[in-house]
Amino acid sequence: MDFFDKLTKKATETYKGAAEKTSKIAKETKLKMKISENKSKIDELYKEIGKKVYQKHVTNDNNCVKDQIAEEIAKIENLSNEIEEFHNQILELSNAKTCVKCKETMDKEAKFCPKCGAEQPEIKEPEAKEVEVLDVDNEVSEESTENNTVENNTQEEE
Repeated sequence: MDFFDKLTKKATETYKGAAEKTSKIAKETKLKMKISENKSKIDELYKEIGKKVYQKHVTNDNNCVKDQIAEEIAKIENLSNEIEEFHNQILELSNAKTCVKCKETMDKEAKFCPKCGAEQPEIKEPEAKEVEVLDVDNEVSEESTENNTVENNTQEEE
């Protein structure tokens, strides 16, 4: 009987590990797809900017084209910021970081970059805070009962 308990426990642990890895891979793949979509959107915006600049050139319009492309530039900046955030999320999922000097991806615990040898700043994890757990189930149910009573009375008056 002990053998089957150990076997069941080991199988459960293996399943949980595989499920966690699969979940991380799925999240990373979704983030990479979002990055690809944003890069495509940025390319389209570059084309729009190019068209507007060319049209200004063809018409010999000396007015500043900057005002006409400001919206596209703002969109590009937003998409670029999103891409950077997606990269950071991917690094977090894979327990990695980038070098402060050459931007090479490396293990989160590395003190020196394996590519350029630059010393890496220590990553400080936020300290866990103690929180007090309150039993608010009774309070919530009492409040919702009072609110329902008030709402029902209001509806009856109308």
